[in-house]
Amino acid sequence: MSPAKINALMDTLKLACSRQFRFNPRRIAQDMRYKGTEGLGNNLVHVFKDIHTHSLIELKGSMAYLRELHGDTPHWDEAEKMRYCHSDAEIDAEIAAKQAELEFTQNSALYQDHREQLLSHYKDWPSYQEGKPSARDAARVLISTLTDAKDPRLSEFSAYMKSSDVEHLSHLLLAPCHIEREARVPKPA
Repeated sequence: MSPAKINALMDTLKLACSRQFRFNPRRIAQDMRYKGTEGLGNNLVHVFKDIHTHSLIELKGSMAYLRELHGDTPHWDEAEKMRYCHSDAEIDAEIAAKQAELEFTQNSALYQDHREQLLSHYKDWPSYQEGKPSARDAARVLISTLTDAKDPRLSEFSAYMKSSDVEHLSHLLLAPCHIEREARVPKPA
């Protein structure tokens, strides 16, 4: 499907979700991606997927439908619906908080001391060696090891992020790696 057609569908989705669910169009534009079509004939729907939670919205004509259950997995809980209703100011505050987390991580002793180790688990990084675990797995092991050792760098990082969840801390620790990789790899013309 052409980008112009997808943009037109996205505009229709933003209007429908704003009208039907009071979702902020900016959040729709920011977090929803076009997945494709499902069904045939009169049952044809365009499906959009949230980039964070994988919740789905079906668009049929000018009507939007939340897929509250996808297989056995429930989607669109109240917290997620409320996130989509946030005002522009709330969205800006969320973005600023994420930027502050990223800047703290980039400058933290924890990240600086383990930066090369973490980056070496990405295939597009020069120090990558075949057969190493994924960056996510390496970050999990690192966090677990440092937790067991009661590392002060991890304690400071964990206190700032207000989390001791290994998955969450791993995700935060890898965020600067993604930015460094994007800055290093030239985008195709």
